[in-house]
Amino acid sequence: MGALPDFGDYDALGLAELVKNKDVTPRELLDQAIERLEQVNPEINAVVIECYDHARNQIEAGLPEGPFRGVPFLLKDLHLLLKGTETSSGSAMFKGLIADHDSTLVTRYKKAGLAIFGKTNSPELGLTVTTEPKVYGPTRNPWNLNHIPGGSSGGAAAAVAARIIPMANASDGGGSIRLPAAACGIFGMKPTRARTPFGPDRGEGWNGFSISHAVSISVRDNAALLDATTGGEAGDPYPAPTQARPFLEDANQDPQKLRIAFNTVSPNGSTVHPECIKAVEDAAKLCASLGHDVEEARPEFSQAALGAAQFTIIGAHTAAALAIRGEALGRAPTQNDVEAATWSMLKQGQAVTAADYARAQIAVHQQSRIICQFFETYDVLIEPTFGLPPLKIGTVNMDSDDLGSYVSILQEAGPFTGAYNMTGQPSMSVPLHWSEDRLPIGTMFTAQYGEDGLLYQLAGQLERAQPWKDKIPPVHA
Repeated sequence: MGALPDFGDYDALGLAELVKNKDVTPRELLDQAIERLEQVNPEINAVVIECYDHARNQIEAGLPEGPFRGVPFLLKDLHLLLKGTETSSGSAMFKGLIADHDSTLVTRYKKAGLAIFGKTNSPELGLTVTTEPKVYGPTRNPWNLNHIPGGSSGGAAAAVAARIIPMANASDGGGSIRLPAAACGIFGMKPTRARTPFGPDRGEGWNGFSISHAVSISVRDNAALLDATTGGEAGDPYPAPTQARPFLEDANQDPQKLRIAFNTVSPNGSTVHPECIKAVEDAAKLCASLGHDVEEARPEFSQAALGAAQFTIIGAHTAAALAIRGEALGRAPTQNDVEAATWSMLKQGQAVTAADYARAQIAVHQQSRIICQFFETYDVLIEPTFGLPPLKIGTVNMDSDDLGSYVSILQEAGPFTGAYNMTGQPSMSVPLHWSEDRLPIGTMFTAQYGEDGLLYQLAGQLERAQPWKDKIPPVHA
């Protein structure tokens, strides 16, 4: 076998092609990935659980002939189970939880040929826009170590941005794929609800708000991974709409002329930073230069109603998750087991009645109809991903005694993403803008329910028009 020229020159499909052509072995790729991880992880703290032997055993047993055969891969340390390994969900309460089976999505990753060698940092239970859990400490942004990488998939985004690997698993229940992709200068897609499975243990996450997929350097990797993992399984509560063609084909094909709206007004009335506004305005100009019809417009929905419903539903799920874990441990969770914001969510969730929960669902459905009707006029809506550039480490503190200030900064930092978790629409963050002080400012593009392929078409077109692959942060492998 020949030596790998330079790991960082390839996306995941490119690495798989090297394996296919016998230019490199899966074990050589894994060894290089581990070397790259150990080179930069002490600075960024992106990977918190090592699974080196698991990946070595996968390779020794023989990897399937999937589209990513031999490519090293990282799972987010939240919800997904990898047999024989811990899933701590960024919480001391869940430390020591060893899986006795694989999640369905993990099985599909393995079938695609991916070699899973670690798990990335997540805030406690994935509940915030940064990645600074007490149990593992903060993940730092490779563009500036004093700043956050976003959350809750901040470890995944930092690992990919730092070029440890070209693609990693991520999940999004209120912006947790798109926000860290934006903060780290990479691509992130939240697919349509139910596009990827939650089995075998659950049918959905947070009433369908949450979904797992990936962050990546290239659009084509992201699309090909969704092709390899999409589709329901027996017992799912509902299916995603059928895709017209493979998403990888979409990523390589320009879209037809689109009706595109852009908006820089926060739905909750918070002030949007000028750099985030400029990112949207420049993206709108770029889309117009590519031949699309672009105008300023936004859906007129009630963020207050959506926010209250989101708080009720996620609070109830947080209380349930901690109660289930408590039952497994033989004791109820205490305030010392979790961070302050998590404890507050637990107490609020315990106070929710069945009627409160049903009313919250109704509110989500009512506001979702308003939002989705907007997309009967427009194919795509461009908005800021974050309302602010990446914040300083410590600014968003889940263990703060001042939860009022904590909630206030959350509302200012991430007002745009959560609506599309509640509607279930596909939504992506594309790295098209960097601030004057060289911090990434992602731009969000959202399409109608089921139109993941259209977003991949647009993402591929944007990537070809304004490439970002060679924009590499100061801290990188």
